[in-house]
Amino acid sequence: MKIMAIASVTSPLTPEQRKQYLPSEVPATLKHYLEGHIEQFWFRENAGPIFLMNAESVEQAKATLATLPLVAANLMTYELLPVSPLIPLGLLIQGK
Repeated sequence: MKIMAIASVTSPLTPEQRKQYLPSEVPATLKHYLEGHIEQFWFRENAGPIFLMNAESVEQAKATLATLPLVAANLMTYELLPVSPLIPLGLLIQGK
């Protein structure tokens, strides 16, 4: 299952929080990427990352994201949106 995970910061990070959490956030994110949980990622200025995730369920994706330091510290949340191929295009190809 593919899931778009769209981050939101609960409040802007202070310089101290950036120094405390970002050095561990980046390796934690990279670990999930290398394990195949995160397939692609992008960044929105002043908003945070967007991940295209691979998971068995929304609950599994949520559990994966919960291990990220900013989520664990309640400094970031994610909106999870299951996505799938654009199935109606198949109807056009079949001429229906």
